[in-house]
Amino acid sequence: MASSCLHAILLCSLLFITSITAQNQTSFRPKGLILPITKDASTLQYLTQIQQRTPLVPVSLTLDLGGQFLWVDCDQGYVSSSYKPARCRSAQCSLAGAGGCGQCFSPPKPGCNNDTCGLLPDNTVTRTATSGELASDTVQVQSSNGKNPGRNVSDKDFLFVCGSTFLLEGLATGVKGMAGLGRTRISLPSQFSAEFSFPRKFAVCLSSSTNSKGVVLFGDGPYSFLPNREFSNNDFSYTPLFINPVSTASAFSSGEPSSEYFIGVKSIKINQKVVPINTTLLSIDNQGVGGTKISTVNPYTILETSIYNAVTNFFVKELVNITRVASVAPFGACFDSRNIVSTRVGPAVPSIDLVLQNENVFWRIFGANSMVQVSENVLCLGFVDGGVNPRTSIVIGGYTIENNLLQFDLAGSRLGFTSSILSRLTTCANFNFTSIT
Repeated sequence: MASSCLHAILLCSLLFITSITAQNQTSFRPKGLILPITKDASTLQYLTQIQQRTPLVPVSLTLDLGGQFLWVDCDQGYVSSSYKPARCRSAQCSLAGAGGCGQCFSPPKPGCNNDTCGLLPDNTVTRTATSGELASDTVQVQSSNGKNPGRNVSDKDFLFVCGSTFLLEGLATGVKGMAGLGRTRISLPSQFSAEFSFPRKFAVCLSSSTNSKGVVLFGDGPYSFLPNREFSNNDFSYTPLFINPVSTASAFSSGEPSSEYFIGVKSIKINQKVVPINTTLLSIDNQGVGGTKISTVNPYTILETSIYNAVTNFFVKELVNITRVASVAPFGACFDSRNIVSTRVGPAVPSIDLVLQNENVFWRIFGANSMVQVSENVLCLGFVDGGVNPRTSIVIGGYTIENNLLQFDLAGSRLGFTSSILSRLTTCANFNFTSIT
């Protein structure tokens, strides 16, 4: 009798513990999520990895800050028991803005099903796009409190688009698609915030090293980096994010706005002196031409030709007593670095200010983000001539934003920026990926 009572008590205890564990698992809502970011030495692309499918497999992706959605190659090796194509006129198609109804004339497989809606997966590095099936599958990423990584969490119905193998051309070795963080309802930030009920914000901090990780943090701050450096709202300067009314994708539908992040640069200063440029180029016209955007698929900042010439010539005049040397492609202005001293924020060269909504709000670019070491004794101004009449007048590339903490507030439509966090005695490689909360 005593033995039976003991067994009953143990069984009840086990059921209670199991119930509590299951309840905790289902009720857990992360404060945010994190993706580690590495820099590929060969392509200078910024890469990340997610776990996708059933069973889960690691999927390497090129990070595309302004990309519309997640797309992956479904032609080769896509096997998953949880893959679900989005059926025509379904809620998923509506959310994604995917009209039309596609047919496939091959045996059913991921990326090839009848009565499904589709979108246009876009390799924004090579400017190549094709059509692709909209679908959902399980995605698993790591949670975070903004300071440390936490447990893995899953979204079992994460929307993405099936791309084709040829779209991978020009992407880093081993990459299977692109992770879009842009201004759409099915980008990674939008889907993660909807699934896990945290604010529609995310922060990007790219490492300058190919040997250490940067981070994307989904959710609100504060964001913490070693050693004990915390960035909260008061540590950011803020500027509005603007919507370009005309898509900047390789292929798009009429009336579709751009998913990229545009800011309102009003003027450029070097050594706090105004550079004379044609400021009409800084505005976006009704054809979607002009303005300033931030990009992670462009390794260096690109300037329209007249702006490039004005900035380069002004910079050369301000960098006194430094010998100019032969240009090294893709850069135009290069210098003998032996007489340029190093500081906490990089080579001691004239600072470059992107002046925003007023004279008191500016994004200061120090030497670590303006000068590229191309050989042992040569430094080049890391801006590239974008030609006459480019689609966007200023493209702020990856090198310029390395070791800068940027927060994209989708709900508030504003960008928070810190300038170089090297001045705070930390780097983007100092997010603590090792301690689990």
